Amino acid sequence: MDPLATTVDPASPEFRARASAMAEKVAKLRADLTAARDDRSPKALARHREQGKLPASERLSRLLDPGTPWLEVGALAAQGMYEGGVHKAGTFGGIGVIAGRECVISANDAMVKGGTIYPMGVKKVLRLQAIAMENHLPFVSLVDSGGAFLPLQSEVFPDADDGGRIFYNQAHLSRMGIPQVTAVMGLCTAGAAYIPAMSDEVVHVRGTGAIFLAGPPLVKAATGEEVSAEDLGGADVHTRHSGVSDHVADNDDEAIRKVREIVGNLPPTRAGWMDHVAARPPLYAPAELDGVVPPELTEPFDIREVIARVVDESVFAEFKPDYGPTLVVGWARIHGYKVGILANNGVLFAECAQKATQFIQLCEKRRVPLVFLQNVPGFMVGRAYERGGITKHGHQMVSAVATATVPKLTVVVGGSFGAGNYAMCGRAYGPRFLWMWPNARIGVMGATQAAGVLVSVANGQRERAGLPPLTAEEEAIIREPVLEAQAREGDAWYSTANLWDDGILEPVHTRDTLGLCLAVCDRAPDPGFVTTFGTFRM
Repeated sequence: MDPLATTVDPASPEFRARASAMAEKVAKLRADLTAARDDRSPKALARHREQGKLPASERLSRLLDPGTPWLEVGALAAQGMYEGGVHKAGTFGGIGVIAGRECVISANDAMVKGGTIYPMGVKKVLRLQAIAMENHLPFVSLVDSGGAFLPLQSEVFPDADDGGRIFYNQAHLSRMGIPQVTAVMGLCTAGAAYIPAMSDEVVHVRGTGAIFLAGPPLVKAATGEEVSAEDLGGADVHTRHSGVSDHVADNDDEAIRKVREIVGNLPPTRAGWMDHVAARPPLYAPAELDGVVPPELTEPFDIREVIARVVDESVFAEFKPDYGPTLVVGWARIHGYKVGILANNGVLFAECAQKATQFIQLCEKRRVPLVFLQNVPGFMVGRAYERGGITKHGHQMVSAVATATVPKLTVVVGGSFGAGNYAMCGRAYGPRFLWMWPNARIGVMGATQAAGVLVSVANGQRERAGLPPLTAEEEAIIREPVLEAQAREGDAWYSTANLWDDGILEPVHTRDTLGLCLAVCDRAPDPGFVTTFGTFRM
């Protein structure tokens, strides 16, 4: 097949202006990622060193195979929350290669609030566990945690998606035959004590690692007994007496070596099931993506220009190109993996939804993973469109997205608004991975539209009360807070801080990140064609 044609001119003023706008956002992203990794107090680092412990970032770098990729998840989780400083929600997390095996890794950062668990920290661990379960990857924990952050205990402890769900998931990971390996490298207190107790194998560091349901202060308060952390839950206690731990290490380095040995002794990875051939680079440079997308979401661009810089050889076999043209769908390969792509070129019409539903059914039957490139203002609205069945056809697409069993990957390259977010596989619709570009925005609707709706509602109420319409000044009082809130809560940084996505990507990294994600998805067993798609209203 012929590659996609391009109309992008990297020498044009328009391209340079777009690239410059994206470069500013990328510079902010890089600075924030560096701060999230390295911004720790000297006092906390000195105390860590005095205890003979390695910082979490060093533990992670020594655990991973040299020269292998690290697919970080939630790198900016909790940014700006809890009065600042809770970097990465207190946990380094992602997918890396240990002794030749892809693993999900969770490493507490005890230099962030003593490793105590904040609500977003719970959410991040649950996300990491979901990735392990969906993709059948071993789960490795490097534990160094003081337990729940007590001032926020009501947000950490009691609900269905709070801290207890971590241990519930551990039981189900074990039931699924997914290995869990834990290194106890610091405090492992209260609920965190269940992490090693529910793991397959546990390495315990003598002198710094300590497992107990209640630490020395609580034991004294509850029973009057005075006991040191080592005597209460140290390595000798749990390897010689309780049997919670299986291996003793004298320091962090030895513990990491033992974890690598354990992972290396796991059964071999299953063979992949996806359609995969040797990867070939795109015809057009992925670095050009910075100049493809305009800084303003209201300015249109052809999503095929993005596809051309992401897929192998820039070859894209488009499906139904003349029907529902504001949704572009078709087949391509990314790093050799065959995928079905659904990408927005504007608002979703009924024809778009019908085309998408048919295409998803074809990919499901052919066992082809789905990649969604979101830049969607939503579904078309209005009397004519409702009479034409936009709600009915939209339901068909949403239902097909929800029930497809092949892996689904989503990248938000522009806007993600309203029901368009659902139809294009937003977080609620179960993508294996979801990433944002720095320019991306998300919300029930755009800020201007949201403010307009509220003004319209207020004028309707005044009309029914026999009052005159709002003045321009009164309208501004309604509009300005909405615009400010949407500006703050709709951008990629707010989304990623709240873990609505797995991270913000530099556009140039999109192709490689999708390739890594597809390789991870290929580790899970193929369920075969089992989907019935439920009932499609005709």
